[in-house]
Amino acid sequence: MSIALEVQQLTKTYKNGKKALEGVNLSVPEGSFFALLGPNGAGKSSLINILADTVKPSSGSVQFLGHDLFQERSWCKRRLGVVPQEVAFDPFFAPRDILKINSGMFGVKPDLKWIDELLERLELTEHANKNARQLSGGMRRRLLVAQALVHKPSVVILDEPTAGVDVELRKRLWDFMRELNTAGTTILLTTHYLEEAEELCDQVAIIDQGKLLTSQPMQTLLNTVGGSSLVLHYDQDISLTETNQQKLENFLPRLKDNTITLTLKKNNDGHNNFNAAYQAAIACWGEARSVSIEDEDLEDVFLRLTNNGVIT
Repeated sequence: MSIALEVQQLTKTYKNGKKALEGVNLSVPEGSFFALLGPNGAGKSSLINILADTVKPSSGSVQFLGHDLFQERSWCKRRLGVVPQEVAFDPFFAPRDILKINSGMFGVKPDLKWIDELLERLELTEHANKNARQLSGGMRRRLLVAQALVHKPSVVILDEPTAGVDVELRKRLWDFMRELNTAGTTILLTTHYLEEAEELCDQVAIIDQGKLLTSQPMQTLLNTVGGSSLVLHYDQDISLTETNQQKLENFLPRLKDNTITLTLKKNNDGHNNFNAAYQAAIACWGEARSVSIEDEDLEDVFLRLTNNGVIT
């Protein structure tokens, strides 16, 4: 597997003594749609800014498509597109002119056909010749995306790209990014919309307090780290008496509105203890009206890892 980004022992300590990154090791496979997740203050922005060359690391190295990111910045920048959180274009120019200018900044001749396609796909065509100051917040976000893609980079970093973008337009934007990824573009995404990350990304890394908690394929994370719960709904009133608590103590019971939720654990062979949990519930209250299993989604796993500080 070819690696688009190889981060090794990356650290960042700011002048005030704050440690933003502590020995982060991260591999982003070429052609992947990679989610970089973490709570506020986790170190995501510091990592993205280092990759974008707006912040200098304290130590460590980054290989970008086999080249040293810090020693070969010009070569790397021509192949990297970054969508920052903050507006990064001159508001006195029109979107079409901004894209032409940015093409030159990356050392390529403006591809007018590609610029027109970007404006159309990002729904900016009718605003292409307006002064950028007239654009709404959502339009400016989309213009940042177009600006990052104008030179057809091999790797794109999307830092909260859909903040301020309405739901329907967000879906169309993701359709476009999926197409680019399918065509071979590596995409590194940071987002607070975890359901989108789960749907879009095939790889995921979670960092917290400057440290990498986990980095692996999305489905592997959900299958191995993600847990399951047995949910039983009863028609009659049920309660967690001391005796029932003892019978269910291995399953961390949660009771709400005559619905009991029991945590399942996986055995070494990968199977969970569904039968034991079910029989324990039956022993307490008899047959339930309905029984189901709920699997943890990415948000559940994310909250559990970042709350517990578990490193996997």
